[in-house]
Amino acid sequence: MSRRRVLYLVSISLFIGLASMLLRHLVSSPNSKLKLFSNMSTQNAAKERGVIVVGSGLAGLTAASTLISHGIRVQMLERAAKPGGNSMKASSGINGAPTKYQPGPPFSDTFFHADTVKSAGAVYQTSFKKERESLIGTLTNRSAAAIEWLTEEKGVNLSVVAQLGGHSFPRTHRGAGKLPPGASLVTTLLKSLKESPLFELDTECTVTKVLKPSTAVTGVEYLCGEKKEPKRAEGPVIFATGGFAGDAHGMLAKYRPDLAGFPSTNDPRPGSQDLLTAIGAQLLDMEQVQVHPTSFIDPANPSSPVKFLAAELLRGEGGVLLFEGKRFVNEMETRKVVTEAITNLPISKLENQDEKVKQWEILLILDEGVYKNASSHIDFYLWKKLMRKATIKDLGPTALASLKDYASGAAGHSTDLFKRDSFGHWELHDVTEDSVVYVGTVTPAVHFTMGGALISAKGEVIGEDGKGIEGIWAAGEVSGGVHGENRLGGSSLLECVVFGRVVGDEAARYLQAAKE
Repeated sequence: MSRRRVLYLVSISLFIGLASMLLRHLVSSPNSKLKLFSNMSTQNAAKERGVIVVGSGLAGLTAASTLISHGIRVQMLERAAKPGGNSMKASSGINGAPTKYQPGPPFSDTFFHADTVKSAGAVYQTSFKKERESLIGTLTNRSAAAIEWLTEEKGVNLSVVAQLGGHSFPRTHRGAGKLPPGASLVTTLLKSLKESPLFELDTECTVTKVLKPSTAVTGVEYLCGEKKEPKRAEGPVIFATGGFAGDAHGMLAKYRPDLAGFPSTNDPRPGSQDLLTAIGAQLLDMEQVQVHPTSFIDPANPSSPVKFLAAELLRGEGGVLLFEGKRFVNEMETRKVVTEAITNLPISKLENQDEKVKQWEILLILDEGVYKNASSHIDFYLWKKLMRKATIKDLGPTALASLKDYASGAAGHSTDLFKRDSFGHWELHDVTEDSVVYVGTVTPAVHFTMGGALISAKGEVIGEDGKGIEGIWAAGEVSGGVHGENRLGGSSLLECVVFGRVVGDEAARYLQAAKE
């Protein structure tokens, strides 16, 4: 036998031996190598089907827009009859710093991160500090890019900037038109998505289960309309289902029973975090629920458990809060501080009020200067009969003195009694009994849940082992850890855009890796 023939036979024997060893190793270690091949198969299937986005609020729409920019198909599932979620209702604006739209020297606002950490409160220092720092850093450091993406790439007008409570600088952006900022963002993104052949939207479809047969999420089960037979959608999943502030008898009752009886700015619907804990997700800050200090009491239905939000920009632009004709708080404090100041006051006894509903009778007062800079909002509230035009003498005997003191501080003639130093566009300085003002009656209402599924800075849903669960991401109010004890006004829409873009990019990378 020739030497070449011998070498050939030896090579064949070695190859067969190595192949046999590898096969035995795979069979004996199904959780390692076979899992790799299984996941590759799952990912290749996902590549054909695209990504499932659960929820059609701003976070979901942003994620979908990002995915489609990568050429990836999106199936969006929305449980409501119409898309947009609570994002449609957002009325104060979206934070961003530093941006070219902010007042003062260009790009001079460097305090957003510090303001957010301060607003997060004690939990920032006591638990999950590393994770919180990463999330807050992502939120604030990418805020300017979020504004640029919306204005330059999507064509949204965000040229008007206001300073809200808890902020040390004006950085909350909104448009100059009549649409509130949330509706403007949602309608713009939705219109663009509907023009793409890669986008599919299914409404009145509720996800009932996240599919995770082994270590990776492979899709969801869902029900549509009145049908009882569940459907399946296969592929990686982005969860953008929102919070549980409207789940009064479910998750809210479980985590914050002390808020029983409070009205809410959210429609009644169950929270969805349980779908994530069923696949091993960690929850964080579930007891951290934000009660917004100002929601309108509708004179026509004062006991309604669902309230219409009195946008924070009303206070930011100069609005004043009075209880029995007297100021009682710096209106530019954080939502948590203002809410606590109100709830320390006696509960109101409005005519026709259901005693089971906890609410307070606080007057929100605006002048013509505030009106000029927030007319689109105020005209809407007037049309809804949630606000009215009045004179100061209509507000009771003590209101005149309180508003004179406030006007003196706004004009710079004295130091404000409550140390307020930003008065927006309040311009009524010569206050008389006949001075015209705009008035609404407001009360605190459950508004936002800071808690939810723990995520990484990449939007990965973190499992009980501290690692990201493969094939699933979360963005928006369904996640936890971004805001701590208190969310700054304007940071909800920002969270949706920043983390919506992040998870869109991450899901795209996941599919690209499967392709390669």
